[in-house]
This record gives sequence, C-alpha cells and structure tokens, in this order.
Amino acid sequence: MNIKNTNKKKVLMVQGLHEEGKKLLLARDDIEPITIMSADENEILEAAKDVHGITVRTANISRKIIENSKNLKVVSRHGVGYDSVDVDALNDCNIPLAIAAHSNMISVAEHAMFMLLALSKNVFYYDEFARKADWSTRWNIRAWDLAEKSLLVIGYGRIGSKLVKRALAFDMNVFVYDPYVDDADIKRSGAHYVDDFRNILPQMDAVTLHCPKTKETTDMFSVQEFDAMKSTSILINCARGGIVNEKALYDALINNKIRSAGLDVYDDEPSTSSNPLFGLDNILLSPHIAGVTQEATIRMSKQAVQNVLDVFDNKVDPDVIINKNVL
Repeated sequence: MNIKNTNKKKVLMVQGLHEEGKKLLLARDDIEPITIMSADENEILEAAKDVHGITVRTANISRKIIENSKNLKVVSRHGVGYDSVDVDALNDCNIPLAIAAHSNMISVAEHAMFMLLALSKNVFYYDEFARKADWSTRWNIRAWDLAEKSLLVIGYGRIGSKLVKRALAFDMNVFVYDPYVDDADIKRSGAHYVDDFRNILPQMDAVTLHCPKTKETTDMFSVQEFDAMKSTSILINCARGGIVNEKALYDALINNKIRSAGLDVYDDEPSTSSNPLFGLDNILLSPHIAGVTQEATIRMSKQAVQNVLDVFDNKVDPDVIINKNVL
C-alpha cells in the first residue's frame, strides 16, 4: 500500500528553472516543487509564506519576504551574484544563502575574452563595410593584436582565474589585482601580482573586472581611474553594474580618455534605451548574459537545486554559502 508523504518540504522556484534542475526536485518524493514566474514582491511574498527553500534568478528576495517565510531553511541563487538578496535579513533569521558557484565561470570568462577580441579587432566596424561589399576601408587600419599587450584582471576568483588562463594563451602580459588572494597563487598561474591596481593603470592596454560589488568596489572605476588609463585602452565589465561609474565612463568614451568598453552589466537592469552609453559607437553591449549559455543554464539550475537539497540533508558545502556564519 502506498502511503502519501504528508511531510514534504516545499521548494519555491522564483522565475522558474531549467528542466534539468527541476528533475532533481521531482526525483525526491519528500519535495513539493512550486513555480512562480513573477518577480513582483507581493506575489513572491504570498507564494513563499510556507516554503522551506527558495531558488531565485534575478528577482529581489527582500527582508519582508524572508521574515514572512516562517519555515524557510535556505535561499539558493540561480547564479553567483547575490546583491538582489537581503543577506542581512537572512543572517538575522539564521538562514544560509547559497550560490551556484561553479556554474558560469567558464561562460563569463569566454564572454569577457570575446568582448576583448571583438573590441581589439573592431569587428563591427569592418562587418558593416563587408556587408556593403565596400573594401575602401580595408587600409583604414582599426584592428590591434592582443599578443604582447598588457591586461589587468581585477578579481582572481573562479571567473578571473579562468580569464587569466585564456589571456595567457593569447600571449598577453597579464597582471592581477585581488587583495584577498595569496600572491603566490597568482604568480603560479603565470600572471604578475599587483598590490595597487591604480599604480599600473597607465601601463595597461586593457582592464577586465571580475570582482563582486561591495562597498569597497562600488565606483571602483570612476573619473580618477579613467584619467589614469591609456587613451588606447579597453575596459570590460562582466561583473556587476555599479563597479564602473557610468557617467564617468561616458565622459571617458566621448573624450577619448579610453578607446572603447564592453559592458554586460549596468546600474539599472533591465536597462533602458535612454542610457546615453547606448548611443556611442565605441562600446560593445550585452544584456547581462555573459553567464547565460546553454551549458551554464543547465549547470546553474542543477546546482541551485542541489544546494537546497544539501541544506535539507545536512550536507552543506561551505564553499557555496555566502553567509557562512549561520552554519
């Protein structure tokens, strides 16, 4: 005789999950999956009031939602950023925040490398003329090699370390700034350790950001930093909006303080066409999709779910928990 499990733990998937992630939930007879596609706070509040776990893409998980979810044991991000989750509220309620730490590092590193290549080779400028069968611009040379150029990588975590490996393969001179990583680890990679990134900005041909957004990194690149950079340099931000001051970046781009920039992240997301940066032709844009590939999406969904199940099963991996103090 089949006995119905009346002690199921409810898992709310805010904004849904890839089917591969859902399969992990459906394979457990002690789990009741619930999906809500809305990012509206009040709708999430109602749906989450008696759940035990939450997975979330980009929606805000506010203090109001957290404190109203009396059975909540874990919040798990479908990704690695967590500025949309109120960590202080989770700490106050003794609830861990997990991230899909290993899911998108390759994808973001590849995207940053793509932006670096596209901007250095000026691919869109040449593409426009090639489509018109206009070869008159062929000798108006606007492409540069990456080989022997100096690249500064800010942040030597999961993504930054992967980017360093790829840049070295292109014979770039790679410098790394990360005050939280042992300089010996950076040197072993073949890169140069930097203890103050501002001191070497005048020598860098490109800078790529792979650090979290914190109080220390907000406006990390603003007027002073752009004034110090080469007029031929490139800036890439596939980390978080707000690390680069957008007004200062706009000024730097229109006044040739730097040559070009690649942005995957913005101060306001979803971004609007009124952003003055979007009218410039020396900037490459993507809609916060550096880590959104077919492979990464599957990895994210599976790890987001596995993190929830591990908390339920008391098998927590501390490496994926942001607020380890609650453990």
